[in-house]
Amino acid sequence: MRAAHRPSFARNLHPGAWWLWALGLATAASRTTNPLLLALLLAVAGYVVAARRSTAPWANSYAAFLKLGLAVIVIRVVFQAVFGAAVAGRTVLFTLPELPLPGWVDGIRIGGQVTAEALASAVYDGLRLAAILGCVGAANALANPKRLLTHVPGALYELGVAVVVAMTFAPQLVADAARARAARRLRGQPDRGLRSVRATAVPVLEGALERSLALAAAMDSRGYGRLGNVTRRARLLTSGLVLGGLMGICVGVYALLDAGATRTLALPALGAGLVTACAGLMLGGRRTVRTRYRPDPWALPEWLVTASGVAVAAGFLWVSIAGGGDLVASTVPLTVPELPVIPTVAALLGLLPAWLAPPPPRPVSDEAPAGQQADGEEADDQRAGDEQAKHQRAGDQRGKVQAS
Repeated sequence: MRAAHRPSFARNLHPGAWWLWALGLATAASRTTNPLLLALLLAVAGYVVAARRSTAPWANSYAAFLKLGLAVIVIRVVFQAVFGAAVAGRTVLFTLPELPLPGWVDGIRIGGQVTAEALASAVYDGLRLAAILGCVGAANALANPKRLLTHVPGALYELGVAVVVAMTFAPQLVADAARARAARRLRGQPDRGLRSVRATAVPVLEGALERSLALAAAMDSRGYGRLGNVTRRARLLTSGLVLGGLMGICVGVYALLDAGATRTLALPALGAGLVTACAGLMLGGRRTVRTRYRPDPWALPEWLVTASGVAVAAGFLWVSIAGGGDLVASTVPLTVPELPVIPTVAALLGLLPAWLAPPPPRPVSDEAPAGQQADGEEADDQRAGDEQAKHQRAGDQRGKVQAS
């Protein structure tokens, strides 16, 4: 086995492996409303992020996704209290002023009695969505979005610009927000509160979008998505295979996730859709002329990380299909949720990448030996970001001195 494939050797894990692992955790979170299991999945994702994240700017995006998830829970609870969904309950906590509505909007109310059962149901649903956002945030913090884009199938080159903007916007947004807060602190201005958010929101959003579009423009100028010669028959065959495969995947995923749908043809439809879509993408990739610089290896650590996420999703899906395991927390009547054994063990399998994945390369000082220097594209980005932040801090300090 080569040294670059040993988990103990510092290198960047394939970004696709991190996303497959995170999607496995997100799939497990979508199958349960048990707050204990959802909190466990969030803790698992957070531990892996803390153990295997790099020093790149996007590595700090996990906390932002957690805050977004907390906002989702608060909004879900407020909407439940004000508009009141159809959740029966007898434990009335308080009563809001009720606005009378006409009869043609029967089933909708504004205000009225707020029960503990209804609020518990809102908290559980909001926590499930927050857990899914946390899993996606873990993938954003661990995977390099630039390197992930190099693995987009060649047949989807038209979506390259959109993928660049989508995958780099959130990490760049977090990095720009941290720089803006640091600049306000150096100028003696408050970096917290509503006034700080109002002063930095537009510049931060504009800067993150400009960086993402600049990356997309740089890719286009370097020939990303240039086409080769393909016959019209091959293009039609590729389009038919991709569309048919996507339809099969949609039908299979819907049948698996919908509790009321029949699951007899779920796995066959999903498998046939995946095979058909992959065949279409492979045929379509022939028309795109592409070269790769420093390709990411897919070795044993990548397989182990992917298997960890698949095992988590498979454990929750198996318990959900079997109809047990306390995956759905009871709200009517309202009971204390319990921690089932099988889903708990499946969730803990998601911790394996904290030890099985290779540690990311760390940038070191200039005085360190040359053999300890971190190499690769991500290390170059990290060094460039550190230099940019150093020059920005120096400029802010000079401006503060001149102002004083």
